[in-house]
Amino acid sequence: MANYRFLAEQRAALYRIVFGTGNTPARIFDIVLIVAILASVLAVMIESDVNLPADIRQRLQRAETVFTILFTVEYLLRIFIAPKPLRYMFSFFGIIDLLAILPSYLMFFFPEASYLLVIRMLRVMRVFRIFKLLRHVEEARQLSSALRSSSRRIMVFFFYVLILVCIFGSLMYLIEGPENGFTSIPLSIYWAIITITTVGYGDIVPVTGLGKTIASFTTLIGYSIIAIPTGIITAEISLGVIHTKKDICKNCGLENHQRDAQFCRSCGEKLVVS
Repeated sequence: MANYRFLAEQRAALYRIVFGTGNTPARIFDIVLIVAILASVLAVMIESDVNLPADIRQRLQRAETVFTILFTVEYLLRIFIAPKPLRYMFSFFGIIDLLAILPSYLMFFFPEASYLLVIRMLRVMRVFRIFKLLRHVEEARQLSSALRSSSRRIMVFFFYVLILVCIFGSLMYLIEGPENGFTSIPLSIYWAIITITTVGYGDIVPVTGLGKTIASFTTLIGYSIIAIPTGIITAEISLGVIHTKKDICKNCGLENHQRDAQFCRSCGEKLVVS
């Protein structure tokens, strides 16, 4: 019984370090992990250079082995101390953590001589480690919360833009026609998307005067509406900063507390406005 209680206390202490954000050991853990993530991603990018000297490539491969061991230990540790291991494993960050280490192990099952393309793809997948940074950045949590809160309004806006590009694309198909490069409605809709987003590749351009007039009008509409999603998300971020600064527990990092909550529903820590 005493051993079980001791183990539970150790798991709770590790949980506060690995999953927490409001204590010094947790911050040190996050900083070390961030440095390791950035170094591993940088190593992947440098290793992609075909003109890299062989000795440097070998050093990078040895460093990759160290990073793989480090992230594997971290992943297993998170599974061990998580209150609900399966929930963590199938969460967004749990899948990202797995993708960060899985390619290094899968490479052992693919001989480089016959599966060179697969090996390169697996190496590139290690860049997924950059997503692990999101867990350790407070501002990323605020941005994620704002995106979740404004998702319905953004979807309505996206649907509105989709209607516009379908209308303008169909009009340009009728006005310009196949003889001017608008050979189908889907291709014309592609032109409308490129125009309304003000990208303007120039691979398809209107020739007639009426077509140019509609193209100009489409571009002006693009300039008018392109800032709407930014305004929606900015408003949510401002609202979150004003009203929900205590939404995240500083001890265990749990999110989405009710605005009138005084204590964390997971660890019982008092929620304070930072």
